[in-house]
Amino acid sequence: MKQKWRIGAGWVLLLAVIIQAGCGHPSQSVLDPAGPAGRSQLGLIYLSTGIMTLVVIVVAAIYIYVVYRFRERPGEEEIPEQVEGSRKLEVLWTVIPIILLVILAVPTISATFTLNKKPEPEQSMRVNVVGFQYWWGFEYPDLGVQTANEVHIPTGTQVDFQMTSGDVIHAFWAPSLGGKQDLNPGIQNRLVLEADRPGVYEGRCTELCGASHALMNFRVIAHPPEEFEEWVASMRNPSSQPQTPLASEGKKLVSQNCIGCHAIDGAGFEIKGRTGPNLTAFGKRTRIAGVWENNKENLEAWLKDPQVVKPGNRMPAFDHLSKKEISALVEYLSDLK
Repeated sequence: MKQKWRIGAGWVLLLAVIIQAGCGHPSQSVLDPAGPAGRSQLGLIYLSTGIMTLVVIVVAAIYIYVVYRFRERPGEEEIPEQVEGSRKLEVLWTVIPIILLVILAVPTISATFTLNKKPEPEQSMRVNVVGFQYWWGFEYPDLGVQTANEVHIPTGTQVDFQMTSGDVIHAFWAPSLGGKQDLNPGIQNRLVLEADRPGVYEGRCTELCGASHALMNFRVIAHPPEEFEEWVASMRNPSSQPQTPLASEGKKLVSQNCIGCHAIDGAGFEIKGRTGPNLTAFGKRTRIAGVWENNKENLEAWLKDPQVVKPGNRMPAFDHLSKKEISALVEYLSDLK
C-alpha cells in the first residue's frame, strides 16, 4: 500500500511540474499569440483540432452504438444477417473526409501564401539572422546596428527576418510571434513577424544542431516605436570606454584575448572579430549566452569554463588568467552599455 501511495504521489508531482512548466512561460506559447502570424497559426490549430475532435466523437459514438446494438444476448443463438457492403456508406465515408480535408486545406493554403508574402520595404524593417553553434547573430543593415542572442524590434512593424546559417542547419522559432523557419548554409530564407504589444518573447532553435542544441536560445524584445528608436540610438553610440581602473585593465585583456573573435563597436579596437557574438552593449543584455541571467557572478563562471554552460561551443576557457584578471574582464564587459 505504501509503495502504491508513493507511485501515485510521484505521478501527481510529475503532472504538477508539467502543468507549471506550461504556465510559467506565457511568452513561449503558441496559445498566447502576440502578432498576426501567431494569431493566424493559432486559428489553424483550433480549426484542425476541432475537425479531429469531431471525427473522434463521431467514430466513438458509432463504435459504442454498434457494440451495444449488436452485442451478444443470452438465449440468442442466431447468426446476424451477413452483408457484403453498402454503397451508400462507402460513398458517405469517402465524401465526408474529402469535405473535411477541403475545409482544412483552403484556410491553410491561404494562410501559407499570406505569411510567405514579401513585405513592402517602406513598411517593414529588415533584420539579417545568422545561426551558429550555439548562438544567434542579428544585423540591422539599414540601421547600422549589430547584436547577438537578443533581437530588438518595434511593435506594429513587420520585421523581415532574412536568415542563413554559418555552419550546420538551425531553425528559428519564437512561438508567440509565429512559425519557425530553417536556416541552411548557403541559402537565404525569410520569415516575416510582427509584435502587437511590447514584451519579451522567448525563442529557440528547433533543428538538432549539436551538443548544446537545447541551449541555443534567443529573445525577441519588442518595444514601443519611440523606445526602439532610443535603443537604436544607444547602439549607434555605445558606452564602450572603461569607467574604472579595473575596467581599463579589462579592456586591455579583451584586446589580447577576445577581440580576434568578438567585436565591440565604439571601443576603438582595430580588429573586429566575426566568429563570435558581437559584444556591443553587452552589459544591457538580459542573459549570458542566452542561458544565464546577466550578472557579474554568472559572467565570471562563464569566462572560467564556458563548456560547463554550453558543451561543444567554440569559446575556450580563460583558465590561464588570474582571478584578478577575470574580475577585470567582468568589470569591463559589464560596463558595456
